[in-house]
Amino acid sequence: MTRFFIYGLTGLALEVVYTGLASLLRGDWSMQGFTFLVMFPVYGAAVLLEPVHERIRPYPWWLRGAIYLILIWGIEYLSGAVFTVLLGYSPWYYTDSLNINGFITLRMAPDWFLAGLGFERLHDILDRVRLKV
Repeated sequence: MTRFFIYGLTGLALEVVYTGLASLLRGDWSMQGFTFLVMFPVYGAAVLLEPVHERIRPYPWWLRGAIYLILIWGIEYLSGAVFTVLLGYSPWYYTDSLNINGFITLRMAPDWFLAGLGFERLHDILDRVRLKV
């Protein structure tokens, strides 16, 4: 349960930084960042990727990143669909030409590739400090 909270809080914090930097790139010097609290369990679900990490650890970094990308897209698509059913809308809805049903966008491939490798590193750190569920 502790790792779930760590992953959830890390995801929320990274999303605020990411959206703040994105607003800067659009010319907004306030760098206003945001997230949605309903994203906490989605980011917390990264704990479910720990067994995947252990299994694919020997693979090269680029293959691990691609595997995480596919898994994260699956989680993003599924959670967007579930939010739409439960809440009547998804907190995000992609409208660019590379979107799939508004729930995922191919444009985010590099971001999710790196996020997967980043959470892999966080998993290793948590193992080193012996933080167990």
